[in-house]
Amino acid sequence: MTERTSTSPVNHFRGRSDHSLDEKGRINIPTRFRDVLRRQADDRLMLTPWHNCLKVYPIAQWEEIEMTLREEGKKKKNPNMLSLIRYMIGGVEECAIDKQGRVLLPPKLRSECGIGKEVVINGMITYFEIWDQQKWEEAYRPFRENVQELEQTLLELELL
Repeated sequence: MTERTSTSPVNHFRGRSDHSLDEKGRINIPTRFRDVLRRQADDRLMLTPWHNCLKVYPIAQWEEIEMTLREEGKKKKNPNMLSLIRYMIGGVEECAIDKQGRVLLPPKLRSECGIGKEVVINGMITYFEIWDQQKWEEAYRPFRENVQELEQTLLELELL
């Protein structure tokens, strides 16, 4: 494993936490995630539905994704690429974090992903996810049961 020599903070979303939506559908974004956004000098978020969760990207990361999709779409002329663009770009919502560190999850996105009052926020390095707590438990259970398989992957990556 490569040792980090830089003293600058890493702008990654890490960790998992449980939260509750308020009556208006707002959620508190963990302080450690807000700190990452602050270091990127922009606290706007792009929320897009993905299977049973919302993927939440900082706007700069999202713009990189859009440009990559655009370029790949031009090159490949693949109908699947057009469907992916339609799904991701058509379903995205820009949301700002308010002064209390909350973001309003649009009702349409909550409904599309089956997100109820109790949620899990899960860091994914360059973005984070918002899951309905029950859906998270259902999705996460198989991974907990297959720790040996995950350990093998870490060994192959020389991380263990």
